[in-house]
Amino acid sequence: MPEQKRSRLRQLLGFVVLKLVPMVVILGISWSGYQVTQAVLRQLDERSDVADRAGTFAGTATAITSDRDSGGEVVAVLPTATSTVVTENPPTQTAEPTPIPPTVTMTATETATESPEPTPTSEPTDTLIPPTDTVTPTVFQQVAQVFATNTPRPSVFATNTPDGAVDETPLPTETPEPTATDLPTSTPTPEPTATATEIPATATPEPPTEAPTAVAATDVPTAEAPGPLPTLLAPLEPPEGLVLGGTAVPTRVPFVPREYDLVNVLLLGTDAELTNDSFMRTDTMIIVSINRQTGTVSMLSLPRDLYVYIPTPSGMMQRINIVYGVGENIGYTDGGFGLLRQTLWYNLGLNIHYYAMVNFSGFTQIIDTLGGIDVAVDCAYQDFQLIGAELPDGVIEVGDEGLRTLPVGYYRMSGAQALWYARTRRTSSDFDRGRRQQQILRSIWREGMSQVSLTNAPQLWNQLMDAVETDMGLEDFVSLMPLALNLDVRNIRDFTLVRTYHTTPWQTPDGDFVQLPVYETMRPLLEEFYRPPPDSRFTIEGATIEVYNGTRNRNWDRVAADRLLWEGFSATSMGYGDDTTLAQTVLIDYTGQEKGSSLEQLARILNVQPESIRIEPDPNRTTDFVVLLGADYNSCDVSGVLPVEQ
Repeated sequence: MPEQKRSRLRQLLGFVVLKLVPMVVILGISWSGYQVTQAVLRQLDERSDVADRAGTFAGTATAITSDRDSGGEVVAVLPTATSTVVTENPPTQTAEPTPIPPTVTMTATETATESPEPTPTSEPTDTLIPPTDTVTPTVFQQVAQVFATNTPRPSVFATNTPDGAVDETPLPTETPEPTATDLPTSTPTPEPTATATEIPATATPEPPTEAPTAVAATDVPTAEAPGPLPTLLAPLEPPEGLVLGGTAVPTRVPFVPREYDLVNVLLLGTDAELTNDSFMRTDTMIIVSINRQTGTVSMLSLPRDLYVYIPTPSGMMQRINIVYGVGENIGYTDGGFGLLRQTLWYNLGLNIHYYAMVNFSGFTQIIDTLGGIDVAVDCAYQDFQLIGAELPDGVIEVGDEGLRTLPVGYYRMSGAQALWYARTRRTSSDFDRGRRQQQILRSIWREGMSQVSLTNAPQLWNQLMDAVETDMGLEDFVSLMPLALNLDVRNIRDFTLVRTYHTTPWQTPDGDFVQLPVYETMRPLLEEFYRPPPDSRFTIEGATIEVYNGTRNRNWDRVAADRLLWEGFSATSMGYGDDTTLAQTVLIDYTGQEKGSSLEQLARILNVQPESIRIEPDPNRTTDFVVLLGADYNSCDVSGVLPVEQ
């Protein structure tokens, strides 16, 4: 028995020593070899990836070698990705995102063409050459503005700071001298659906109130020579006929040529403070194009539901308001703005140079720092209290459920109140919300220009950086200050898209309701967006307009005068008229001119009925036109704004 046990023990030891141990050693050596092989392969893959990326992003990550040849032209060496070079004037293409057959019944929006455009000078265009394996020199015409490389952008993130106190500004009680008012022009849109509503009459008419004076031009030093603008890497072209998410991918649209020296800044508003889902959506998107050559500005609002192709490595079709968040989450080159910049280039043909982004707290902080802003509300709106915002002073309670109406009027708003006005859309749409956001931007500019100068610009910049994230530097800000200080409000143009004309409503296979861009109608709008505003007929004539309030609705004269001023007219708010019981608005023409008069345009803007227009030529007149506002006054010609109950 002991001998049998020793025999089994020897067998077990023999198995462990001669079979199990060698097997473990062999497996260990094999596993180590596998790990070494994988490491070598990863190294090779990473080197290959780095080499590929170096060729792809050379246009933005490295300096562009430039020199002048004997002919004086600037020679920029850019990497190219294919043998095909993008020309200055590519053939017109039609972007057809999806084969849906909507019927367009609206007519094109009108554009101002009263006087000749300024003669364009040679300026750089946004010609891009996609990256390639072969480096091909490309010759550009010599211009004052040369291309520069992208440098790491400073990220200054908005901070959450308490809102400032509401500025309670009492209205004056004495009759002031009439002054010119300033307020926004509105982009021509389809026939309105909203009607102005009257505030309940007071026992006694209030005395006239002074309208805000226009920002006076300030003598400032001439702006320095324009600096170089950031370059743009052309997005990769998707395969022809690609379908993503059940929607056909549109072809890249031709770029919109720049005939002037333009700086394009994308203003973004994010809802990150409300969602807290680690994904940033930019529901507010406004492109501000600054013409450094003519000293004019254009603004274009993009609806958040615009359905576009996003040129990520794998490509995707989605709403434009998620592009920034996608770029941040996947670590795209230049982050969310880099992807958004390429998306706008691919779908609209616009090159964006800089961006500035605020959240709700930053928005309110900017306005409260200025002490509030004045806003002319030309359409009545109805909504509940919104999270993070405050109801403006003067709202009227409707029912017992917290619903409030903001009537037509002239309001002083704090940051939180302006946020409510910018966000509400219960009785309107995203398209109208973009218009109101432009209106607030103009009010911020007007208030800011009354306080800023070249001497306190650095201090103001530091205050802005507490609320704004941007890739613009102080030098960029200061270089635009002379233009901003001397900007005439009539040289600011507003552009918004019209639903069912510039866009087509579409439901994706996933059930999302979105807006597809209509290239054929959007292209003329984008070309007009790049042009400076023409001189209005009223500016040429030097005509003057006096606006009187013929109702008991407070500040209606200021609302109408501001609306006319932003349309390019010289209008003055005169307060209450002798008769405050007028039922219809009356327009009196003291010039008697049949040719060269803008009487018809005035009547259209103010919705004056033909029977209420009086022609009374007067060679001894002190003003050219007089407007007597009646209870039927309604300049709310915005598509998508619904009538509200008061």
